[in-house]
Amino acid sequence: MTDWNEPYLESCCRSALHRLTLVGPPGRPDGLKDGPCLARLDGMGLARRRQDGRWEMTAAGTARHARDVLRSAG
Repeated sequence: MTDWNEPYLESCCRSALHRLTLVGPPGRPDGLKDGPCLARLDGMGLARRRQDGRWEMTAAGTARHARDVLRSAG
């Protein structure tokens, strides 16, 4: 269950968060269609842009993915 004070994740942002888990350590390149969602996730502390310009999930993103994305898939 999402905490009442956590921002809602739009379905496009949940998908972007899930794609970060699929790509794993190599990270997701910048400049793709989900760029606005990745920027939003960064602002929420769920993803971050690395020095090499690729996106990766944070520990908070991993927890939110498990709670919001994987839970809804089951």
